[in-house]
Amino acid sequence: MDTTSLRDVQGPLKQQYKDDPESAVVTLHADGELDGSGVACKVSTGSALAEAGLHPATGGDGTQLCSGDMLLEALVACAGVTMRAVATSMELNVSGKVRAEGDLDFRGTLGVAKDAPVGFRDIRLTFAIDTDAAEDQVASLIKLTERYCVVLQTIKGSANLDVSVTTGS
Repeated sequence: MDTTSLRDVQGPLKQQYKDDPESAVVTLHADGELDGSGVACKVSTGSALAEAGLHPATGGDGTQLCSGDMLLEALVACAGVTMRAVATSMELNVSGKVRAEGDLDFRGTLGVAKDAPVGFRDIRLTFAIDTDAAEDQVASLIKLTERYCVVLQTIKGSANLDVSVTTGS
């Protein structure tokens, strides 16, 4: 997609959202099915069914996806798409790789040490890009990618989270 095509697609949406801010609020969803045969959850991805299970560091055998890996994969996907959109908008040629790494102390999630955090202690997002853009353009590209990446901003900002349960009869 080139700059003109991106603007043609996004222009009417941007105008709609300016004119009617409520139309910009979209509820995304993800659905999973608790697996009765093991410690797993089957997640519908829209194009496939992904089965998440225990990470080997918590007793899994490594044949199922780890939700921590899936979080990092979502960050990489969002950051990569956002960077490509920003680069297209800035008319920059950019290719390369995106990598996310996160450090977990599994004592926390296994309840071994109450002082060990549950969740990622540190997350690193790295871009290894090939571009002919000037240094200041690359700096702007990174700044805007960080600003507009939904997953990155959600992780940084810790979204409000409501947990509820219903029980069937």
